[in-house]
Amino acid sequence: MDRRETQQQRRQQLSQRLRPQTVGADEDGGQRAGPQQATSAKGTPTLASGRGQQGKPLHMDFGSDYHKKQNALRALQKKALDKNPDEFYFKMIRAELQDGVHVIKQPKDEVTPEQVKLMRTQDIKYVEMKRVAEAKKIERLKSELHLLDAEGKNPNKHVFFLDTKKEVQEFDIATHLDTVPELVGRVYNRPTIATLQKETLKGATEPAHLKKLAQQRKNQYDLLKQRIEREKAMFVIAQKIQTRKDLLDKTHKVKVKKETTNSPAIYKFKFQRKR
Repeated sequence: MDRRETQQQRRQQLSQRLRPQTVGADEDGGQRAGPQQATSAKGTPTLASGRGQQGKPLHMDFGSDYHKKQNALRALQKKALDKNPDEFYFKMIRAELQDGVHVIKQPKDEVTPEQVKLMRTQDIKYVEMKRVAEAKKIERLKSELHLLDAEGKNPNKHVFFLDTKKEVQEFDIATHLDTVPELVGRVYNRPTIATLQKETLKGATEPAHLKKLAQQRKNQYDLLKQRIEREKAMFVIAQKIQTRKDLLDKTHKVKVKKETTNSPAIYKFKFQRKR
């Protein structure tokens, strides 16, 4: 009897150890033990509910994942077999892989030094042709306007010589020029009194018409100024192109002056005797 009682007591103690218990406060303020964690045969920690630490099932269907990957590989093999072997795209040879990104190679221009010089010469000829055309237009505008009352032009001086101070004090410019006082301020088209008596005044006389003509003349002067600036800019461009063309030679050279917006760079070339 004693032996059987001893075995029953051991079984009760063992069952109490394996029985799951909840963690909480005991009546006397202590902590009760929580569910004990069992260990599987492979050493993977599992709980009594059969789930992992985050509540997810530990079982995974490796078979379905394997078949899914095999189907994807078979689809790619079929796509490769169905492709035309003679199919060709230029990007196959123009693209290259750089840091995991496909980059298209930029074709390099195959140009010889002689061809570069020829292209520079053609550029110079074109710019020079446009500059000559602008110069002809400038001469045509100058011949029409005469630059008599252009803005920014230095005023002309007309000096009169007198003998005495009395003559200087009594000097009247309208009487001296033999014209009416209204026309004294003109630098052109200033008829004398005799001409006005013989002939009628030609041209516009109304103030509104005169104002309109003055505005048209001002616009013509503005256009002339723009063409002069454009002709100067083309001259500078032609000089810069010629300088770059000269730099293609292998002659030793030293830069004397840097290039600016209004002038090309100046180089000093080593003298070479030509045979």
